[in-house]
Amino acid sequence: MQQSILGTLPSAAANSAARECPRRRAQRLSHVQPRATASVDGQRTVPKNSVLVVGGTGTLGRQVVRRALDEGYEVRCIVRPRQNPADFLRDWGATTVQADLQDPTSLPAALVGIHTVIDCSTARPEESTQKIDWEGKVALMQCAQAMGIQRYVFFSIHNAERHPEVPLMLIKSCSEKFLENSGLDYTIFRLCGFMQAIIGNYAVPILEDRQVWGTSDQTQTAYLDSQDVAKMTLAALRSDSTIGRTLTLAGPKAWTVPEVIALCEKYADERANVTEVPVWLLKATRSFLKSFQWARDAADRLAFADILASNENFSAPMEETYKLLDLNPADTTTLEDYLQEYYTSILKKLKQVGASSRQTDFYV
Repeated sequence: MQQSILGTLPSAAANSAARECPRRRAQRLSHVQPRATASVDGQRTVPKNSVLVVGGTGTLGRQVVRRALDEGYEVRCIVRPRQNPADFLRDWGATTVQADLQDPTSLPAALVGIHTVIDCSTARPEESTQKIDWEGKVALMQCAQAMGIQRYVFFSIHNAERHPEVPLMLIKSCSEKFLENSGLDYTIFRLCGFMQAIIGNYAVPILEDRQVWGTSDQTQTAYLDSQDVAKMTLAALRSDSTIGRTLTLAGPKAWTVPEVIALCEKYADERANVTEVPVWLLKATRSFLKSFQWARDAADRLAFADILASNENFSAPMEETYKLLDLNPADTTTLEDYLQEYYTSILKKLKQVGASSRQTDFYV
């Protein structure tokens, strides 16, 4: 079965091109020829509520899985073989199938009987973004195209096209173009930032009286709760008007790092031990690490220092998007409400066990 499906994928030359550096590949994407979508076997129509979530164990993916199940979708999740299996996904009611973006031959079986693919995955810190976010994603899109997947949802980064010097943003921008030219009925969501990231970076260190690393730049981010992103994702599936659209999802307000730290201090009733890192030092560290082959992935991640230096605003108007998704903006969680609820819950838990905020390690 896999052999016949793989035989319908683009040629070996195209697969080789997918492994190219995204910067070179971006110059040739306009020549990709769209291919018509179809049902899985040319005769049988798959159920419209059959969804494959890629990255279902991640910050966003697990929220998409939970929301889709709550709304009555039949959810299948790709999981990689590992010692700690994703049992919670099955406990919720999802089915799982073993596959790996680094192994294209494992993907076709995961797509059989699927109507919609929702790709929430990204490389882990210890993994290669080139292998996962570029080569793996291209293989997944090609397989979805060949097997007639009828909806494809992809998550990118806001303003990715403006920062080709940042490897992950370059890859996201090139992936957008590849998907746009694939012939798939796609929806692309460009994300600004998750509120959940604030917990590990600022909220917990402040409670534990650990150092909080900050910068003096004025870059602003309109954070969204990942649960709200999941709600918007499922709303998009209910509307054909979102097909072929690229939408930025932004929170109600954009915040600088000092403002986020001040908000955490307010609700934690603690002073933050802030160590300010100059942007020039981050950029210098990146240049140093790039001289070592083993450190290039670390240098790639430090490339975000270029964005910090630009004092960019990661936000966008949402009025049209809310109308398109038929959602009420008032139902979107604000960062103030999110952090207040988090600290209220944690401080209550600390009080119950008779501990101080600096004696525990169970904040998340």
